[in-house]
Amino acid sequence: MIRSYFIIAFRNIRRNFSYAFLNVFGLTLGIASCLVIFLIVRNELTYDNFAKADRIYRVTLNAIDFNSNTSLAVAPAIRTDFPELDVTQVMYSHEVMVKVNNNRFRENDFAFADEHFTSVFNYQWIAGDPKTALNEPNSIVLTESIAKKFFGDKNPMGQVINIENQLDAKVTGLIKDLPGNRSLPLNMLVSFESIKNQVKNQMSNFWNIGGGYFAFILLPEHYSIHRVESRIPAFLHKNWGLNPKEVRLPMQPLKDIHFDQRYINNIITPTSKDTYYALFGVALLIIITACINFINLATAQAIKRAKEVGVRKVLGAQRSQLVKQFLGETSVLVVMALILGVGLAAFFLSEAGNWLNIKIDASQLTEPVVVGWIACLTVLVILIAGLYPAFVQSAFQPVDSLKNKTGSSTRGFTLRKGLVIAQFAISQILIVGTLVVAHQMDYFENQDLGFNKDAIVSMYVPDGTKREVLRHELASNPGVKEISFSSGAPSYNNNFTNLSAPDFGLIKDDVTEIKFIDENYTDLFGLKMLAGNKISKANAKDTAQNIVANETLIQKLGITDPHNAIGKHVKINGNSATIIGVVQDFQSESKHKKRRACALIYAADRFFMATVKIQPTGMPQTIDRIDKSWSALFPKDLFQYQFLDDHIASFYTQEQKVYTAFKLFSSIAILIGCLGLYGLISFAASQRTKEIGIRKVLGAPVMSIVGLFSKEFIILISLAFVIAAPVGYYAMHSWLQNYAYHINIGAGIFIIAIAASVAIAAITISYQAIKAAMVNPIQSLRSE
Repeated sequence: MIRSYFIIAFRNIRRNFSYAFLNVFGLTLGIASCLVIFLIVRNELTYDNFAKADRIYRVTLNAIDFNSNTSLAVAPAIRTDFPELDVTQVMYSHEVMVKVNNNRFRENDFAFADEHFTSVFNYQWIAGDPKTALNEPNSIVLTESIAKKFFGDKNPMGQVINIENQLDAKVTGLIKDLPGNRSLPLNMLVSFESIKNQVKNQMSNFWNIGGGYFAFILLPEHYSIHRVESRIPAFLHKNWGLNPKEVRLPMQPLKDIHFDQRYINNIITPTSKDTYYALFGVALLIIITACINFINLATAQAIKRAKEVGVRKVLGAQRSQLVKQFLGETSVLVVMALILGVGLAAFFLSEAGNWLNIKIDASQLTEPVVVGWIACLTVLVILIAGLYPAFVQSAFQPVDSLKNKTGSSTRGFTLRKGLVIAQFAISQILIVGTLVVAHQMDYFENQDLGFNKDAIVSMYVPDGTKREVLRHELASNPGVKEISFSSGAPSYNNNFTNLSAPDFGLIKDDVTEIKFIDENYTDLFGLKMLAGNKISKANAKDTAQNIVANETLIQKLGITDPHNAIGKHVKINGNSATIIGVVQDFQSESKHKKRRACALIYAADRFFMATVKIQPTGMPQTIDRIDKSWSALFPKDLFQYQFLDDHIASFYTQEQKVYTAFKLFSSIAILIGCLGLYGLISFAASQRTKEIGIRKVLGAPVMSIVGLFSKEFIILISLAFVIAAPVGYYAMHSWLQNYAYHINIGAGIFIIAIAASVAIAAITISYQAIKAAMVNPIQSLRSE
């Protein structure tokens, strides 16, 4: 019996190949998209999911805001006062120059870590002893891929690596590459003992907080974090005399780091879980769209099989047998789509990983969890797509079927029309979502920054004594328009200090960002002065400190008119400073956070970065000449530069992932919807062949017949928009609340959405409608 079901299924597929192709192709795209999205979402939602992760916490600071960094004084003090805990401290650097023999590299994810690091974080060790690898000074542990890059097939153990022309470290350990979903990504670990003497002055000052300074604790098994948190106030008061009402050390679970957007100075910008739930929702919408296609086409084709059903029932077939037969046919199509979908997903995964900058590959498709997901998805699709058509087709009465009275009215609000409305609503929601994300990404990177970012390049200055020579060399480059030296461009926020103003009642220390800039900085970046003077070159003998304050800083003082701030005094890092100018607020970090107080100060000894504005024409040649000038001055270092707009884009890596995914998968969902619409139009045209012929004989023009097909679908699109508009608005408005600065969702986005829906439907409908309208009416009537 089952064998006959499958034989009949394959015969029907061969007989109705175009119908089968549309269904299989739509389901293939849907299944492949669901698998890729599932792996993307799983990658993000399983950040830091490894052994002991539930017991690891990051020690953070909450004074003015939430800071992921703490001073080097914190970890040793916790180790003393909480001996039951494993405690480690890490000094992380995004980038470092490495020299191996005569080869130089710029590598990411470098850190100094103490000897307790391997007790807290358990990595897979290939070589070396994790208990001793970081005990001695000048020791380094490498990941497998970095070791291969540096040494090829040679054994890396015992080899020497030079770090930043300052430290020679011997390889004492080799570990497996870390998965991409880690909040503490590492390629190289150097023992903290290597620099302990250089930073020992920082190990007693609670407020000496460097960028990239992290502390982690590991709880014993069955030990509650509340036992630690309850003792922290007394710990702060005992060691540094701090008021626990003003300063706190929140214990942040390791698994929360990737999603907790309150914190600044994270290695990887946190993202909202809601974003990935929304992406998973897109996967469900895609598979629902594919199933709607299947249901619509199957029920539309049912009339063609009415006589077959009638004959089978006359010969004694039970309805349950017919349901099993039709479900069997559906299963054959779904399994075919599944095989093609898994193959397409496997082929596409590596590209998707590159586009989204995450580590996913085809090997993950064989993991038990993924295999289980595929099995559940297959059963779900068979039931959703197959049950309703099976019951519809098996319900035909033999007498009506054999008399050809099964045709349903083309009028009325049928289930098929409802499903088409649902399909269009899904497409419009996805179009709205994609447009909102696109507008927000544009706002992130281009709107309301407060400074000029175009054609601006930054580079590190290794030796400050050669700064003026470098300035002269850069000025002689015809492609260079302007030059400035500073601690970093406006979007680099790596210096913070305490701010107070007793004259304005600001007695308790607040926090301000501080930027060390030269006299050319304001003009190069196009910062807008609201009052007073720009920073000018200071005499080395000057003891008075002048600053330019931003709007947010003077608002903290209660000053609303920038001109009233000129000449006022504040304390920066405990030193008196005079406000000589006020600059308009500019974006110094991502738009996830509100703009903060900032002071601009001239301090030549802190000018570690050179920034040049270059001519828009001949950029490669200009960069090449800059490289030669820089490398001639600093032959032991490796030239590295970054365009400012690339740096700003890096703030929004997570959002860019989402935007790329939305564009891709929304397009697939719309394509699947178009396949179904094309199939329905084809079927409608074949069912109305005689009507079209009569209309043409009576003089109906082609466009009138095209309008006959289009009218119904335009009405359905309009009804779908009534559903999609509020749902799309609510979903995207909620998403935008994750950002301190965001766009407003205007009517234009919804106008584009419905216009796009109409255009897509019109293009899909027009081919089959015109084809039907152009048929010779004699042939149409003869065929009937």
